[in-house]
Amino acid sequence: MNWFADTSVFAMSFNAFAHTAVARAWQAGLLKRSHLTSNLVSGLVVGIVALPLAMAFAIASGARPEQGIYTAIVAGIVTSLFGSSLVSISGPTGAFIAILATVTAQHGIAGLQIASFMAGIILLLMGIIKLGGVIRFIPTPVITGFTAGIAVIIWVGQWKDFFGLQPADSGHHFHEKVIALVQALPHFHLPTVLIAAGSLLIVIVAPRVTRRLPAPLVALVVATLAQSYFQFEGVATIGTAFGGIPSGLPELGLPQISFARVLELLGPAFTIAMLGAIESLLCAVVSDGMIDDKHDPNQELVGQGLANIVSPLLGGFAATGAIARTATNVRSGGGSPVAGVVHALTLLLIILLLAPLAANIPLAVLAAILFVVAWNMSEAQHFFGLSRHAPRHDVILLWLTFLLTVFADLVIAVNVGVLLAALLFMKRMSETVRIEGESEENLATVCPVGVPRDTMVYSIDGPLFFGAAATFEHTLASLHDKTRVLVLRLGQVPLMDVTAMRALEDLTRHFQKRGGKVLLCEASGRVNEKLKNFGLLERLGQKDVTVSLLEVLEQESEQDQASV
Repeated sequence: MNWFADTSVFAMSFNAFAHTAVARAWQAGLLKRSHLTSNLVSGLVVGIVALPLAMAFAIASGARPEQGIYTAIVAGIVTSLFGSSLVSISGPTGAFIAILATVTAQHGIAGLQIASFMAGIILLLMGIIKLGGVIRFIPTPVITGFTAGIAVIIWVGQWKDFFGLQPADSGHHFHEKVIALVQALPHFHLPTVLIAAGSLLIVIVAPRVTRRLPAPLVALVVATLAQSYFQFEGVATIGTAFGGIPSGLPELGLPQISFARVLELLGPAFTIAMLGAIESLLCAVVSDGMIDDKHDPNQELVGQGLANIVSPLLGGFAATGAIARTATNVRSGGGSPVAGVVHALTLLLIILLLAPLAANIPLAVLAAILFVVAWNMSEAQHFFGLSRHAPRHDVILLWLTFLLTVFADLVIAVNVGVLLAALLFMKRMSETVRIEGESEENLATVCPVGVPRDTMVYSIDGPLFFGAAATFEHTLASLHDKTRVLVLRLGQVPLMDVTAMRALEDLTRHFQKRGGKVLLCEASGRVNEKLKNFGLLERLGQKDVTVSLLEVLEQESEQDQASV
């Protein structure tokens, strides 16, 4: 078969890439030479900013510092080429630290890479079956709660390197780690604390002095030069902790995968995939607002999935969209995927040419950088603002998700948060359903000829679903036995699920047993079709329930007179 001659194959292939950032940038003319310089400069700046962050996030996740750089390189290129956002920068992020550190502690680096690879496949499938829009249904209290919880975990997790502590082995639970760190705090290492405090001061103050130089990079350079010159004894560095950073990239490969290992890592992989989807889509939404653009969420998931599949093959681990680096990209003039690719190539050149210089980088400066990352991630003002002003149920949901994230597990926190949010939503929706009897005045307006004897007319307003079925049954169960005909107006019912239809069927059966009947009217075409497919119209003896109340009452009045 001639592939190019087959227009259907060509169309499918074109559609598969039409929503990628590269295709969109090409169509918008953003890949022309006039836009090249600004994107090259922006990519260079973002690459320099990403260097200390990539190493810090890797170490905090239980990996080696160079693995964070590998992740940033691979994710930066792959998502820029196959994602949908024009300016999003992907790589290791702080949001992943809590879950990745847990996976590494339990399953080792090999387990972390396998879980990342599996998460990439899950993300890719989510994008292919178009689940990008579903992720946006996770409510704000849940996202804010677990993000703030992750920030607290990151902050506490850096005490060891910030203060130069040697805490006793305390187990895996958060409160046990805090107790061990507090007990070790009086034995802090003074030179380490001085380097960490100085680095923290630089990261906080430098942006107020100049925005041309990335504050994390300034802190990294100053702290490294200080340690290289004074050689403080006892200060942990990348050289003493990891033996330095090797020049070049690792060989292509993935740890051995077995069926048992896949089953063991399935839960963590789904957690990584869900968190990665949320973070990457939030990042894309933020970047859209900054450049007045509109990304394709499904294509973005495809790009992130491919990045997480390729990253472990080249020594990296899980990656997602990084909001801070994306914002830096936009502020530096980036407007196309070229900046994302250049940022990755900048990191590649750094690791090829300057890797030996990383041996003297103190871990304390990376801890100081993560202190600031944790503070920014916590969005403390937003968190406490929600606590003060949000509805009570949302406040409970916010704090429950936060506490479960910190003291239990991120998986449990997200699952419980989403489940409770869904239950609260269903409760609120069920409370909006109103089932009221029509007054004589209203009926006189609708039906001037009068209402047939022993006939009751009820109007239903709101969605009839399983959450509202109990309200429906309870309200109509109070009808007295003299009611011979019950007419239900469905004009304000946007949807009806099988539970509600089953309840309506039971009500109809109850009326018919005592010689009465139930009639429906004013239903939408969609509801009418559902009732017909369920077989309820046949039981009611009606062919169409979209008819008006007047038609139903006139027909019932004629039958009533005929029977007399």
